[in-house]
Amino acid sequence: MDEIIERPPVPDRHRLDVDAYYKMAETGILPQKTRCELIDGEIFDLNAMGSPHAALTNRLARHFARALSDETALVNVQSPLRLDAFNEPEPDLMLLRPRADFYSQSHPSAGDVLLLIEVSDSSLAHDRGRKLALYAKFGVPEVWIIDIAGKKIEVFREPCEGGYKSCAPQSAGLLSAELLPSAKLDVAEFFA
Repeated sequence: MDEIIERPPVPDRHRLDVDAYYKMAETGILPQKTRCELIDGEIFDLNAMGSPHAALTNRLARHFARALSDETALVNVQSPLRLDAFNEPEPDLMLLRPRADFYSQSHPSAGDVLLLIEVSDSSLAHDRGRKLALYAKFGVPEVWIIDIAGKKIEVFREPCEGGYKSCAPQSAGLLSAELLPSAKLDVAEFFA
């Protein structure tokens, strides 16, 4: 009885991988109506989407679908982005490199992304923090975070260790992604 059992000072974390995440969804552990995403092996419930968020996402999808040809980019709305075995976020909108199978064989990866957009109202801190760092870590070339309340688009370019080298907020004027210069967006028009 005089033995002391050595215990680790902090409990070990158990990270879920994408396969376990999908099995949880298939077996009903994750409710079907709950939108969630896997980030660093943790499941994050996505906030309910309000009308302004949904409308802005729809307007962006329509704008880019009209502005870009099928050979230039594929417009992808609220679908998984497979970054690695522990990370599968669901950005609001991605412009992807075209692929003949329309990504039916696998979800897109960071190398497929030409532009990634997060529309943020209640999720702004999470999008600017954990998610932006994740996108930079995996080399997503350009991320726009649309701040609905602030009526601006924060443009992040040049991924590097811990974030992006370039951050430029824009509330007016024309904006286009570096890899898609022909698809110009009138920023003020989207907040009118």
